[in-house]
Amino acid sequence: MRNRKMKDALFYWTMLGSLAFILAVFSVILIVVFSKGFPALRWSLIFQLPKSGYYLGQDGGVANAILGTLYLSSGAVLVSIILALPAAIALQKDYTSPRFAQFTRLILDVLWGTPSIVYGAIGFAIMVYLGIRASLLGGIFALSLVMLPLMIRSMDEVIRIVPEELRETPLALGSTRFEMVRAVLLKQAFPGILTAVLLALGRGIGDAASVLFTAGFTDNLPGSLMDPVASLPLAVFFQIGSPLKEVQQRAYASAMILLFLILVINIVSRILEKRFTRHTIR
Repeated sequence: MRNRKMKDALFYWTMLGSLAFILAVFSVILIVVFSKGFPALRWSLIFQLPKSGYYLGQDGGVANAILGTLYLSSGAVLVSIILALPAAIALQKDYTSPRFAQFTRLILDVLWGTPSIVYGAIGFAIMVYLGIRASLLGGIFALSLVMLPLMIRSMDEVIRIVPEELRETPLALGSTRFEMVRAVLLKQAFPGILTAVLLALGRGIGDAASVLFTAGFTDNLPGSLMDPVASLPLAVFFQIGSPLKEVQQRAYASAMILLFLILVINIVSRILEKRFTRHTIR
């Protein structure tokens, strides 16, 4: 009995210690970013484009990077939804064999864990082959490759947890598989699907490696899909490497803006999930 109590106490304090360590690490990151970035946070940083000499400490902002990040991530999410939702439905047992679905999930899990720089390199190689230069279109393509495994697997999991009775009842009443998927399956899984989309959007907003060679960087806003586009992660990367303290502070301020965007996405995800799960059956 004493050994069991000691083991329980050991596991209890180990879990608390792990949680405290993770919270401490995140707290240190936030403290460093906010303490170094807050002095440089100005309205001009958010709403102005970089001016001549911006990276030498002159006036200007990162509005090009903020809008460019939104262009890249929203475009990639749109492409990923169009491809991911049918793929996630196709993995269900109604449309494919369990063995093939399990193999596909394994491949997607591997792709999910693949570093985003690999997708950037693949996207860059395809762009070179097609004769496409670094552009908004190339960045959307590379980010879509990053988002797709995450989105497909997340959608697949939330669709799989829909109760089997809800799947079988429409079929027993004479509905087709397509009608069952459209009227029952997607409606019940919609909160989870929406969460998967927003989480993929959050990852896309914060990714730098995949757009480093595919989207390029510019101080201007893109006029078309074939123009290069800036992004917040790359803006942070370029500014943090400056020897000027003022520019480095702007890098941390840009990181604060990036953290704020990701925080908003996660809050919206939680709110929408709670709102729509009230009408689902578990």
